[in-house]
Amino acid sequence: MSKTILSTKTLKPHQKELVLNSGLGLVSYDAIAIQFTPFTLDLNTDYFIITSKNSAKALLNYLNLNPHKKVAFSIPICCVGTKTSGYLSDNGFTIAHMAHYGKELATYITTNLKDKRFTFLAGNLRRNEIPELLAEANVSLNEIICYHTIAQPKLFERNFDGILLFSPSGVDSFTTKNSFDGAVAFCIGNTTATEAKKYTDKIIIANKPTVENVLVQAIKTLNYA
Repeated sequence: MSKTILSTKTLKPHQKELVLNSGLGLVSYDAIAIQFTPFTLDLNTDYFIITSKNSAKALLNYLNLNPHKKVAFSIPICCVGTKTSGYLSDNGFTIAHMAHYGKELATYITTNLKDKRFTFLAGNLRRNEIPELLAEANVSLNEIICYHTIAQPKLFERNFDGILLFSPSGVDSFTTKNSFDGAVAFCIGNTTATEAKKYTDKIIIANKPTVENVLVQAIKTLNYA
């Protein structure tokens, strides 16, 4: 009998194809939704900090609605994640530094850019590492909430062999109405895995924090288990 995985994020066509071509069954849904929040952008800053593609989209949307703020494109960005970095670069922004995790980025800033001013565009559920580490180092930081994460719990009256998890809030949403019941939790990164550990000890973390690598880990693990 073929094994089936549940993705807590709706996959793109090429991602679905990767799973289905492996012989695994796939069910997917969006465990969370993003709601962009109106904000005002003060350009009296040396760098933007952006840690998610959602924040990057919020910045681009803001600039499209406020053409007189186009000068913001000249402000370099310190960001987290290759997908976020690529999206920003493709839309004309300058990347000053890219890190894989928030703590790594905060360490870079406090080591190399301590005397600069930063504006952090974040979601309402953002983690504390960056604000706390920058505060400890007395780095100037202006934080702006530009989107809210909304849980979309859904009950599944069946078991899965693997659950694909992409954020701590996604873990929270899934576990509101479901349990792992022996399924392997495939997590995109350490912060997501930390949340998943509250509910299961069967956890595999992606080698790289990308959707594709989560899929590869699930395929490799479940097809050879």
